[in-house]
Amino acid sequence: MVNNIRVNNIRVTDIRVTDLRRRLAPYLVALLAAIASLVGLVPRPATGAPGHTVDYVLVAGAAGLRWDDVNPSDTPTLWRLAQQGSIGALSVGSAHVPTCAGDGWATLGAGSYAQLTFAQMLGDSCPPLSVSIDRPDGIGANIPQYQPPATNDLRRRDIVRRNRNLPWSPQLGALAETVRCTSAIGPGAAVAAAHPYGRVDRYAPTLPDNPQQALSDCPLSIVDLGTVAGDPLASGPDPVRQQRAREIDNNLARVDAARPARSLLLVVGLADTDATSRLHVAIADGAGYAGGWLTSSSTSRSGYLQLIDVAPTVLAARGRRAPPKLFAGAAAIRTSGRPAQLPAAVGRLSDADHEAAAQRRVASGFFAVLTFCQLALLAALVPVLRRARRSAGPVPPATASRYARTVQVLLVAASLAVPAALVTDAVPWWRSGLPGLVFSAVLVAVLAAATAVVTRSRLRRGALGPLGWVAGAAAAVVAVDVVTGARLQLNGVAGYSALTGGRYAGLGTVGLGVFVAGILLAAGCLALQVRRPWRPVVVAVVGGVGVVLVGSPYLGADAGGAVALTAGVCVAAAMSTGGWLTFPRLAWAVLAGLAVTSGFALLDVRRPVEQRGGLGRFLAQVNDGTSTQAIHRTGTDNVVAFVTSPLTLLVVGSAAALFFALLQPWGGLKRLFGLYPSVRGGLVGIAVATLIAGMVEGVALNVTGAAVATVLPLAALAALRVLDHADVRTVPAPPVDQGGVAIPLARPSPGVGVTAT
Repeated sequence: MVNNIRVNNIRVTDIRVTDLRRRLAPYLVALLAAIASLVGLVPRPATGAPGHTVDYVLVAGAAGLRWDDVNPSDTPTLWRLAQQGSIGALSVGSAHVPTCAGDGWATLGAGSYAQLTFAQMLGDSCPPLSVSIDRPDGIGANIPQYQPPATNDLRRRDIVRRNRNLPWSPQLGALAETVRCTSAIGPGAAVAAAHPYGRVDRYAPTLPDNPQQALSDCPLSIVDLGTVAGDPLASGPDPVRQQRAREIDNNLARVDAARPARSLLLVVGLADTDATSRLHVAIADGAGYAGGWLTSSSTSRSGYLQLIDVAPTVLAARGRRAPPKLFAGAAAIRTSGRPAQLPAAVGRLSDADHEAAAQRRVASGFFAVLTFCQLALLAALVPVLRRARRSAGPVPPATASRYARTVQVLLVAASLAVPAALVTDAVPWWRSGLPGLVFSAVLVAVLAAATAVVTRSRLRRGALGPLGWVAGAAAAVVAVDVVTGARLQLNGVAGYSALTGGRYAGLGTVGLGVFVAGILLAAGCLALQVRRPWRPVVVAVVGGVGVVLVGSPYLGADAGGAVALTAGVCVAAAMSTGGWLTFPRLAWAVLAGLAVTSGFALLDVRRPVEQRGGLGRFLAQVNDGTSTQAIHRTGTDNVVAFVTSPLTLLVVGSAAALFFALLQPWGGLKRLFGLYPSVRGGLVGIAVATLIAGMVEGVALNVTGAAVATVLPLAALAALRVLDHADVRTVPAPPVDQGGVAIPLARPSPGVGVTAT
């Protein structure tokens, strides 16, 4: 009977169906946005290992060898091999910081982050390689330190056992265990070629005059060419270093002349010589490596290689696959795009080395100053907030004082500091003699220009004007950089360093924090422009685009960040229509987040082993029972990052400012949340996403700190503007006469009335 009821000639069922469609439409659009976000996470096609195999592999290592040392006059052999082979910048990460000679050789032999330097550093210099090498039969050798102690004294644990207790649990001698026979020349080579019990198959203490026989006895030969080190106080060309580079090149010339047919020669500068970490030489000359850049799936950046990639490269050249449980890296491959002229290619690698070295010094100072300035600004904001909200009445609000106007301008500048630092990296400031000073000068100029655009234009209008525009601009800066190859983040002050070995391409820790803050805050502001039922759709669509950019292997390549951002988008969408995060909203948000995360995990785990992201590798570790080591390693990284990062202090100080100032009745933030619920949802989503990302990626509060540095000054400025307008009252409509003409009101006396804003 109900179906036949008509109201104004319209059936009730039609009204109900129409109403149901209107209610379901936003959720269907949000579902489509979530499904579309998975499309952007389609795996990158696997690059695989080189298609050519060889009969012999020769690894020639020289601690301290950098691209600055390579030139056609002093090192003609290195120059010729670089011309005909593939080259790259080698990051020599190990379990010891810095990677000294012993650590580099041990990492080469383990194929994972190992350590051999357990003694104290000699000032700023690395201690010399100190291992005992016994030769009982004149053919091979033994390293006693690799063997367990004869007593049960736990204080005298052997080196192999001490390495297994490290976060990466490296197995010393893993490379030697995977080949039939290994020949070593020199003490460093003996460390890399030793089996886990300390035995070296073939050993010669020095390079023979004619090493042809020594290099053809085994399919793998490792040669210690020596060490390139100079005077740390030398300014300009260092003659001592140049002489050592010539000696290294002479030894390499003998190795190259005696190398067997069908062989691959790998030349690596596998260690630092002092506390200053640098990028080093990597050359591959042989079948499949003619005239290109070196890269691997562990870096996903042309021209960059890790030391842990050398062992898998040896096995791939021999036609064998590196066991993922033992080897942390991936086989090196050749990519195109290298300049036709070798001086230009070598100059690019040398320039990257100088940029990475300068970045570490400048970045630490930048974030320390940023933390101090932001906390001081939050303290200076307190008196402005307490004076902003006045009692309601007919008296118009007084003009803001110069102090208050200055604080508002500084809040805009503070929110733009990290994006401005990212833009500043487009200028080659590291090439100057005073890189820190040049970076600071360029940063101040960029920051002043960006702040002037926001505070002197129409963008400043309204309570949410600066908040929405600055958040959108911050997200756009990071997005443009990621889409164009993340060139500003690589070795950038606001990016990541190739020296740390954590990331070489895609979205970095700081960039992720800025992007999450910008995309969710901008989505919240955009959602205010549509009707309330459609606000979750706006947040879901904008957030879905962000998930694609963060998680796509072609762009951000950050699986953990994509999962965290998905959770933040779901929370922000659930809270965008107003009210609190109720259980039904939380349940729907969790289900949507699990759906997207499960889809991404399924795509990632189906990729080849060498192409998997962090999520896929973790699921594989859960399957084979080795996930405990990964969890322990992530926990250790979180503790170290929490204790050492200045962004931790920024997060703690900002949390105190929130609870003791901004969230107080006079702080204005609660009023901002009540007036603009989608902005509140965006801020809560930012907190959820960045905290999850920091814990998953082992960087503690660094992602949250980068987001706080961008979003908290904007939220404080919006709260201040809301308080400034808290006493504004709606002016009643003027009376009209019988003809509908408005009757002008008497002009109020000075000091009485309300001004419109």
